[in-house]
Amino acid sequence: MVDVLNSTGKKAGSVELDELYFGIEPNVAVMAQVVTAQLAARRAGTQSTKTRSEARGGGAKPWAQKGTGRARAGSSRSPIWRGGGVALGPKPRKYTQKTPKKMVRLALRSALSDRAAEGKVLVVDSWSFDAPKTKDAKAALAALGTTGRVLVVLTDGDGAAARSFRNLPEVQIINSRELNAYDVLVNDFVVFTQDNLPTSVSTEAAAPAEEDQK
Repeated sequence: MVDVLNSTGKKAGSVELDELYFGIEPNVAVMAQVVTAQLAARRAGTQSTKTRSEARGGGAKPWAQKGTGRARAGSSRSPIWRGGGVALGPKPRKYTQKTPKKMVRLALRSALSDRAAEGKVLVVDSWSFDAPKTKDAKAALAALGTTGRVLVVLTDGDGAAARSFRNLPEVQIINSRELNAYDVLVNDFVVFTQDNLPTSVSTEAAAPAEEDQK
């Protein structure tokens, strides 16, 4: 059970955190694997070095095969020559890793449970911003008692709140549909509203929609 606060930090009620999302034993191994895969997927994979066949020049044999007293050489673009190609250098590739959906969901639940165990999951009734204003957003976070980095979970209808929080360097905003283990773990506090607080009921309601898309 956690208190539901308003934007001024005053108690506006209470809500029971779903044990499925906020009460499990965090699986550290799964979180590590999912976060590693998520960071790997962000890599561009565009690094590229030139092989001896791609390096410019080197078409003519530098000197005769025999009689010079020097080692045999067929090209000045050999990897052992200065200005030559690179042997076994990096080439463009994809770093993505296949991660089962069950592992991704377990990692998210583990990360949320870890933050909840530390008392760093906060719930507000709603963000009552009449117009985007960074000053009001900063005052709201101060009233909630947050410190360090804060992950603010919003929905599509929280446009004013998103524009209010986005200029604060210590705040990361994320849509509830995109909530993931990595962003939860890199932030100290996670702030939900009552509308986007994860529950097992909302998960079951979304499951048929996912099946229809397949």
